[in-house]
Amino acid sequence: MSEKKKLAFGKSNYVLMIAGILTLIIGFIIMTLDSEQYGFGFLGLTLGPIIVFIGFIIEIFAILKKPKQ
Repeated sequence: MSEKKKLAFGKSNYVLMIAGILTLIIGFIIMTLDSEQYGFGFLGLTLGPIIVFIGFIIEIFAILKKPKQ
């Protein structure tokens, strides 16, 4: 009964998922740092959402990437 359980993803997938989550968190933090009223400055409307979008792209890539066998 020492059958090894296989995980759904490989190690590289999990590393990419963590990198994507950290990128998302950084993007949301950048959006909160905007000094304009209601976040209507460059950080809140341009840079932050671009970083968040990149984080979601990393997450999608991490999920769809096939692990090496």
